[in-house]
Amino acid sequence: MTTMLCLKGFTAEQQEAVRRAAPGVSIVFGGAGDTADEVYREAEIIFGWDAKVRDVALREGSRLRWLQSWSSGIDSLPLGLLEERGVLLTDASGVHARSVSETAVAMMLGLSRGIAAAVRNQRTGVWESPPTLAEANGGTVAIVGAGEIGREVARIARAFDMRIVAVRRSGGAMPEADVVYDTSRLDDALREADYVVNILPLTNETQHVFHAERFAVMKRSAYFINVGRGATVRTEDLVAALRDGVIAGAGLDVFEQEPLPADHPLWAMPNVILTPHNAGGMTVRNAERLVRLFVSNLAVYLAGEPGKLRNLVDYKKSY
Repeated sequence: MTTMLCLKGFTAEQQEAVRRAAPGVSIVFGGAGDTADEVYREAEIIFGWDAKVRDVALREGSRLRWLQSWSSGIDSLPLGLLEERGVLLTDASGVHARSVSETAVAMMLGLSRGIAAAVRNQRTGVWESPPTLAEANGGTVAIVGAGEIGREVARIARAFDMRIVAVRRSGGAMPEADVVYDTSRLDDALREADYVVNILPLTNETQHVFHAERFAVMKRSAYFINVGRGATVRTEDLVAALRDGVIAGAGLDVFEQEPLPADHPLWAMPNVILTPHNAGGMTVRNAERLVRLFVSNLAVYLAGEPGKLRNLVDYKKSY
């Protein structure tokens, strides 16, 4: 009998949905603290990740064949070991599009409309307004790494009559964008943008793709938003660009080092909004969307068509 292990909390309704999708499958809902090693060794399907998956389920002789990640970003997982063990990996791409896009747009508005500065002043009772404020309306947003989240950012930006420039690895069409560039034209997109929204995954090609020369290409009035991966940005170069007025400000949800050290200069910068890597946090709706994705994939997997799984990760591309 096939064994499936579902980690993290599931509502009773979600558990029932999984059971209905997998008749005849032995299903365990639990976690590292209350689930025996034997369950990890016997599980052919695991939904979620914890240390025991790496230490037990990926050992020689284990039965793991399909791992569903809770996250869209999978760079923290041992991809080489998963590939070596022949494990199919599916990520949560698209599940967090709504929540991440809301954070990105909130940062855009919080910076350009002076909300970030006003919140700081509120703490000390300072009545002060910037000499000028920007408007998103009619501006240009460059969406770098324009997948499902990028499409959602573009959809929201349309409400502000913004021009949408999408940067995609393939350069393939994106209906929500006014223009699409492939990655060889990243600098062109940066020159045009009033807002740059970075949603790139972390791969060998994207590590530190945003560095001093890239920030120098941007408008001095432009804002940089990072809701992708921290290591796609050379942090010291971003700090220098913010300090020296090379760009106007930044909204950051992800960082090279997490948690961000308490003494890091980014905390004290008045033109920066920081959030603790929670843009893609598991909201109630995100959890519902992820369970629906998993349930639909279960039907495909149990029908013997694993190659048709949605969000199947290509180990060669690392996404």
